[in-house]
Amino acid sequence: QHVEVQNFSGSWGSGLAFCALLHSFFPDAFDYAALQPTARRHNFALAFATAEERAGCAPLLDVEDMVRMAAPDAKCVYTYVQELYRCLVAKGLVRTKKR
Repeated sequence: QHVEVQNFSGSWGSGLAFCALLHSFFPDAFDYAALQPTARRHNFALAFATAEERAGCAPLLDVEDMVRMAAPDAKCVYTYVQELYRCLVAKGLVRTKKR
């Protein structure tokens, strides 16, 4: 709901894409349906805290930096998503193809 990821910049601007991604792995962590696209600071804080607590993902992005920009830097978002993926794989929550 309220998320349509088409790129690594503007699609992540409300923080809801991060929340949706984390909620898909940790549905008991928070009530996704209660989140609002306009509550950007809350959404980013919730997503980053959940990623750190549940997935062990380093806090590579700063909530204040994300809120300051209307559209986040694509390289920063990509790097964070990549790190989150690595952490989810390490926890056995994502399976990769063995070659």
